Amino acid sequence: MPILEVKDFRKSFGNVEVLKGIDFTLEKGEVLVIIGSSGSGKTTLLRCLNFLETPDTGTMKVGGETLFDAAEMKKLTDKEIRMRRLHFGLVFQSFNLFPQYTVLKNVTLASELLEGERLKAEKASHEEKARTMDAIKEHAMELLATVGLTEKAESYPCQLSGGQCQRVAIARALALSPDVLCFDEPTSALDPELTGEVLRVIRGLKSSDRTMIVVTHEMAFARGVADKVIYMADGVIEEMGTPEEVFDHPKSEKTKAFLGAGKEFQI
Repeated sequence: MPILEVKDFRKSFGNVEVLKGIDFTLEKGEVLVIIGSSGSGKTTLLRCLNFLETPDTGTMKVGGETLFDAAEMKKLTDKEIRMRRLHFGLVFQSFNLFPQYTVLKNVTLASELLEGERLKAEKASHEEKARTMDAIKEHAMELLATVGLTEKAESYPCQLSGGQCQRVAIARALALSPDVLCFDEPTSALDPELTGEVLRVIRGLKSSDRTMIVVTHEMAFARGVADKVIYMADGVIEEMGTPEEVFDHPKSEKTKAFLGAGKEFQI
């Protein structure tokens, strides 16, 4: 059973149709890389997956459970939508860290809020609350170690480089153990040196058997990390296949044109 099934996602903003019927599946542990020109619908698709935008039509299942059905969305409460969003982690282009909090607090905040609500509802004891918060901090420190930032736990975002901020954002996205981890152009705001450190972290996560969707313009990275590649153009999936199929043997003329400088992408 696929971990993620998306069927007939369509999304318009006013008279502009941005997604025109998106269908794909993703197996647990796979890395899907989405490429395409600006305006092709890549970011809108990610935002729809994460419930930051609402598709006009379509359905989405995670682990066989229907999380989104356009016909049913109006019946969901804000809390239900927030809980469904937890199946996905999203790393933004521009980090979106809370500047007033330390690195550690940025990583623990969502878990603390969620667990705090649960413990309050269950009328948990002070000791149980303390143990839970200690466990959240311990998990956060493990994630910071994963992204190589243990020593920055008490630093603030303004004291970090762009690459370090993005690595904190990755740790934060992992904190709630999402089923699917999504990256929206995670290196677009970074210079080449810092780009390399972030891409190395993402490659390392692949070996951890995590399911990921990465929107990127880094073609060499896409070839090296992807199990499946989608090329989007004008709101549709123009081509989908393995990296070898899409990069080495594209069938669509639009894909061929997009990869027109493809020789420089060969690695």
